[in-house]
Amino acid sequence: MQKVYSDVIQFRGSHYDFGYRQGELLRHSLLIKNRMKQWLDKNPRRFLIDVPHYKHIISKHAPFIWDEMEGLAESLHMRMEDAVRQFGGYYLEYGRSGCSIFAQNNYFIRNYDNDPLSYEGRFVLYAPFDGGYATIGPSMQITGRTDGMNEHGLVMGYNFINRKHGDDGFMCNMIGRIILEQCATVDDAIQLLKEIPHRHSFSYVVKDAKQKETTIVEASPREVQVRIGNICTNHFTILTEENRYRMDDSIRRVKVLENEQHHAIDALEAYKLMNDTTTGIFSTNYGAWSGTLHTAIYYPDKLRIGFTIGGDRFPFIFHFKKWVHGEDVRVKRINGLLLAKDPFINMVEL
Repeated sequence: MQKVYSDVIQFRGSHYDFGYRQGELLRHSLLIKNRMKQWLDKNPRRFLIDVPHYKHIISKHAPFIWDEMEGLAESLHMRMEDAVRQFGGYYLEYGRSGCSIFAQNNYFIRNYDNDPLSYEGRFVLYAPFDGGYATIGPSMQITGRTDGMNEHGLVMGYNFINRKHGDDGFMCNMIGRIILEQCATVDDAIQLLKEIPHRHSFSYVVKDAKQKETTIVEASPREVQVRIGNICTNHFTILTEENRYRMDDSIRRVKVLENEQHHAIDALEAYKLMNDTTTGIFSTNYGAWSGTLHTAIYYPDKLRIGFTIGGDRFPFIFHFKKWVHGEDVRVKRINGLLLAKDPFINMVEL
């Protein structure tokens, strides 16, 4: 078993100041050193970084995130070209992953499945003063989010479908961040997902505090379709031509959730269905980029979040509503255990 952890980062202020503060925290961290090594391993000549083009396109959808990256670049003594490559959610590739989502009227549960060495170990609460909504959730590529909720109770999680036949566009983690910061309702999120360019094919699952139903947006670089559903794994049901050739495990997890959801009489039972290592949803297949790293349960109407690293564990509860109203979270770190050979990328030098 590997002992792992996520640092809890909380900040209120402008995007530039938030970026600068994150740079201070990251400056001498293993996370930044390891990310640079991973980037070099992936051939830095692969992408031509067009900073003016990126500034134009990010400013169209989320202008203040550009300020955050400027703060990061200055704090880390980094060229803006490198900051855009590392933190822009536009140029780097996304490794394949698993992930399962199950939702009912008043909760939304998400298993995030990936390789431990892809995971940053950062759980972020941020309230911007210069524009956008307060958000909470785990980070990806520093500025992006793997899933999360905002102050209006809008919840977002995404599931990987396919990275073949990609195009110029934003990666899932940056799209997720923009949804949370810019959208108050499911309708807002749908509109944004129809407008923003997508690099790869993903399902974006969104739920807000007012709607009982959960919405699944199937998005590829070529087309976006919307459906209602409370279960989502790693294949499309409308844009089937975008699916991967092998979908056996994704289909299997859907069937398990469909069969077992009637026994999940409340949120706690549903959480156990997702987090227990014996149900067939939680995965320990870490060597294949599909082991479950965290389970998060979101309560949109209460603005509460339960968060767990590893399986067979009770979640730590964040009272996000209190935080939005100015009460800081006292916990500094969330600990967990994984049945994996590698820890998170913030813990060991590659």
